[in-house]
Amino acid sequence: MRVDRINVKRACAMDFGKFHFGRIEIDGVTYERDVVIDRGRIRKRKKQPSKRFREEFGHTPISVEEEIPWKCQRLVVGTGRYGSLPVMNEVKLEARHRKVDLLILPTDEAIETLAKKLKGTNAILHVTC
Repeated sequence: MRVDRINVKRACAMDFGKFHFGRIEIDGVTYERDVVIDRGRIRKRKKQPSKRFREEFGHTPISVEEEIPWKCQRLVVGTGRYGSLPVMNEVKLEARHRKVDLLILPTDEAIETLAKKLKGTNAILHVTC
């Protein structure tokens, strides 16, 4: 089942189910693409704006060109099963400028962090490498 957007606004934490290479389950819905969690809503990561940096990084990184969910106190970036997703320095600088606590972790660890506390936290989760 492929769902690109679902509204899951509520006060409690999201239910993170299974995470396998190439798929993640959130609140019973399986996503087979990178996802962005923005104030309780889940959407597909639109990485097209960052593709121009792919050759430089060997992977499409997270860049400030993307629609990053900055309206938060904490932004968790899940860098994939093996931590391979690059996060460009400009993103780190922008987080500091906005006073957003940026956590960059392998996706398994990012999910554990998100499962503990969701309030004030947004996320970008890479579901492969």
